[in-house]
Amino acid sequence: MTSSYERQPGLARLLLLTAILFVGYLCVAIPLPSVPVYVTATLGLDNAWAGLAVGVAFFATILTRGRAGAFTDHHGAKAAVWRGLSLYAAGSLIALVAGAWSSQPWLAYGVLLLGRLVLGLGESLVGVGVISWGVGMVGPAQSGKVLALVGAAIYGALAIGGPIGLLVLDHAGFTGAMLLSAVLPCLGLIAIWRMHGIAPHPQADRPPLSAVIRRIWMHGMVVCLQGIGFAAIGAFFALYFMHRQWMHAGLGLTAFGTGFVLVRLCLGHLPDRIGGLPIAIGSLVVEAIGQAMIWSAHDPLLALAGAFLTGLGCSMVFPAMGREVVHLVQPHLRGTALGAYSAFQDLAYGLTGPVAGLLADRAGYDSVFLIGSAAALAGLCMAIYLRFRALAAAEASTRPLV
Repeated sequence: MTSSYERQPGLARLLLLTAILFVGYLCVAIPLPSVPVYVTATLGLDNAWAGLAVGVAFFATILTRGRAGAFTDHHGAKAAVWRGLSLYAAGSLIALVAGAWSSQPWLAYGVLLLGRLVLGLGESLVGVGVISWGVGMVGPAQSGKVLALVGAAIYGALAIGGPIGLLVLDHAGFTGAMLLSAVLPCLGLIAIWRMHGIAPHPQADRPPLSAVIRRIWMHGMVVCLQGIGFAAIGAFFALYFMHRQWMHAGLGLTAFGTGFVLVRLCLGHLPDRIGGLPIAIGSLVVEAIGQAMIWSAHDPLLALAGAFLTGLGCSMVFPAMGREVVHLVQPHLRGTALGAYSAFQDLAYGLTGPVAGLLADRAGYDSVFLIGSAAALAGLCMAIYLRFRALAAAEASTRPLV
């Protein structure tokens, strides 16, 4: 049995890796509210183009998650994180150039999309690499803890990155915001330079990616449907507040991230203790209520309360379902499975931006959050089905043979 002394170094390294992810992910968080404002207010384009500028990074991530997982399995998690952080910095620098060309809206927009695509490629590698690295540090039995800490870092960055992005946008312009986004991943590169990686599995036999997806797709769809609520807040909450002439437009992601991190820190151990599906079911109920509150809000405090509840609800779905995924595959397929699983969340983020932008143009910003509530309820139905299926399988396995 592993002693507490032996486990502690792994946990300490995991916490350091989590801190590195937090700093690096700020370069993803800072543009989330500032990109739509830049596209609509500075370039003069409509909400659908703003939504596409946000969502295109997630589309790039969707298309490359499988390859990122295979790269992680073959070359190691440290190599994946290193390459991903480098792409973070490159994507932000490309977007910085777009900020300098704002007098030519369509040229600036095209350059911005290129930068967002490169950022999305980086997210593929960083997301899968950090999770695989963390699970390798502490073992699959604590995979729920790893996923909870990773999510706390990501959404903690989102909680402060949104207001930082809008603040820098006000004082230094879009170019200043992108310059800051380019510097932050470089700090992560310096920090991981001397960290020990985990051994890759380059020679192991591997089934095709489609076979892995067939095993985990329903778990991924639950995460996809859950992610629509967060994507709606990330892309349109600030514009929603500005449209209603409410103060503190940048606090939506802060309220969301505060609720998200609070649950991760206090309840992050629960998926490993009682299983992922019960946690996901309760979480999706809370998220649906939070999105409905934003949709029906008549004052900013109620909308911010809805964003906070959405954060509470979204918090544990990814680690809860991810814990189930980790236990469905062999160790040498872990990176591939987590890459495919994460792609479902990216799908939600990629589709929500442009589709919700079109909806906002026609039915108002509040309608976006009604869709988020309905999506959470659909995810709830799928999670309940998986729970009943798991209970039936467990009962069948313990039934005596006649």
